[in-house]
Amino acid sequence: MLESLYKKKKTGRFDVLFYLITLVFLILGARLFYLQIIEGGYYQAKAEGNRLRMVTMTAARGIMYDRNGQILVGSRPAYTVSIMPSGKDVAPEEVTKLAGYLNKPAAEIQKKISDNKDGYEPIRIATDVPMDVVTNIEEHSHELPGISIDVEPLRYYPYNTMASQLFGYVGEVSEEELAEIKQENPNTLVGAGTILGRSGLESMYDDVLRGVDGGKQLEVDATGRPVEEVERKNTIPGSDIHLTIDVNLQKAAEEAVRNQIDQLRAQGIPAQGAAVVALDPNTGAVLAMVSSPEFNPNWFSQGITTAQWNQLNNDKNHPFDNKVISGEYPPGSPFKIVTGVAALDLKKVTPEEQIFDSGRHWLIDKRNAEGEALGWLDFNTALAKSDNVYFYEMGNRVGIENIDKYAKYFGLGEKTGIKLYGEAAGNLASPEYKRKVFDQDWYLGETFDAAIGQSFTLVTPIQMAVLLSQVANGGIRYQPYVVSRVDNKDGTPAEIFGPKKLGVLPVPKNVMDLVRNGLRDVTAEGGTAGDIFKGFPISVAGKTGTAENAHGQDHGWFVAYAPYDKPRIVVVALVEQGSFGAGSAGPIVRDILAAFFNVQKAKLVNGSSNGTNRTNTTNSTRVIEENN
Repeated sequence: MLESLYKKKKTGRFDVLFYLITLVFLILGARLFYLQIIEGGYYQAKAEGNRLRMVTMTAARGIMYDRNGQILVGSRPAYTVSIMPSGKDVAPEEVTKLAGYLNKPAAEIQKKISDNKDGYEPIRIATDVPMDVVTNIEEHSHELPGISIDVEPLRYYPYNTMASQLFGYVGEVSEEELAEIKQENPNTLVGAGTILGRSGLESMYDDVLRGVDGGKQLEVDATGRPVEEVERKNTIPGSDIHLTIDVNLQKAAEEAVRNQIDQLRAQGIPAQGAAVVALDPNTGAVLAMVSSPEFNPNWFSQGITTAQWNQLNNDKNHPFDNKVISGEYPPGSPFKIVTGVAALDLKKVTPEEQIFDSGRHWLIDKRNAEGEALGWLDFNTALAKSDNVYFYEMGNRVGIENIDKYAKYFGLGEKTGIKLYGEAAGNLASPEYKRKVFDQDWYLGETFDAAIGQSFTLVTPIQMAVLLSQVANGGIRYQPYVVSRVDNKDGTPAEIFGPKKLGVLPVPKNVMDLVRNGLRDVTAEGGTAGDIFKGFPISVAGKTGTAENAHGQDHGWFVAYAPYDKPRIVVVALVEQGSFGAGSAGPIVRDILAAFFNVQKAKLVNGSSNGTNRTNTTNSTRVIEENN
């Protein structure tokens, strides 16, 4: 009986052990089934992710051409140095060695690695690496596991700072931007490493210029070192665009601005910057656009340094701003065109009427800038000599409401519509504006100020170019444009842009002829720009101007078109804190016109003018002779 009980107890123990072992195998089998069958795809992808790396291949951006087919912005091949993330920390000695080869701070490289070590994409460490550095790294590749060197298209601006605000610059998409872009558009082709346009035309036409990135799948070893290429997806380059810019005229404009600012500063005039634009008055096409100071967009393509960024970001003269479209300034005496047109069209004055300038207006003690008195003046003489007292009286007769009405006819107070980001609308002085902003009444003296382009009126240089184009072409307001064509991938035209008429000036031809005559006499002997254009072989119509500036020295304006009888070009120049317009902005316009008409510059001749308005003083005059 004891034996039977023993056998039964022994059998029970084996049963329990059997059941336990069976249960363990069932759990292991279920887990294996879950891992292999249910989650097999996930873990296979994880394993492949540890073995394979997808390396993005950046697509070349489209080329920007000038109006004659010259390359303004393009791309060139450049070496990039990247490191494959392995999920492990990179040894400090390896980072130090790489930093020494690249001449970069080790801390900067370590930060890039730390910020991206959890990803699978290669971490770009340096761009546009010189060949000697590439060779050195290749020779020591055994000391740098996971380092890869690739050739990528690098955005390249062959003229460096030229038209930098117009062209813009590019930069790699950040993780934060990429997350936002994917949230807005889950199907976006933008991915890690994609180069985006950041400003100017690069940004405005980014969807056109940016191609489709490709990639290559690499097999890597345990250290992250590439072993072989498994698969490749080719890139698709971006589309090209053609601009209305003339590269030779752009170069001449840049040089004219640079030389003039240097001369003004040598004379003790601060001249903090400038904005220059040249238009075809018959189409609205932009022929040249300069904003000074400028920046070098190649810095951003190559990977801008902290020192370079601080230099640009701390520049009080704002090199990133395109002052042609975003700078807002009092128009000064060029606004007398508006006041004059209103007075003549409303018959508040006749061309022959003589108004006496005693040096001050008889109703309000407002004077000419230098206290001069020009005596009896008719309209033509008053415009040619830019007499303030005469136009104070025009403001008195016309009234602020009509001044505003005619300013709007010319497109002031609203954007021109040029297809560029950042255009400002300016402002028109009015009782409504003063009441809204300052909660104050309007006074007659402020109408006087508005009549000569002061008070609360603000304009951009591009608005002044559109205004003068209407004077030159007979009254048609065109929308200025800078891109004339967008190509398909095969180079055929996808879209062509041309003149776009926005309106017609509701002013009779005989009135505009009187204004044009006065502007022609501005550049003739005795006019406020007579000395500047002495001997110039092309007939030029223009207007000097000096705009009061509450934050420093006055701004200098000069606006002009030529030839007078058959206009082909309008040029507007504004020199910030350049003082008198004739002496600061006038020479810039003259040199641009000389380049446009192939006029040869003769030697510099010292001289000065003894005119009677704040806008008619110049420190030097160049005699220009026709190129035979």
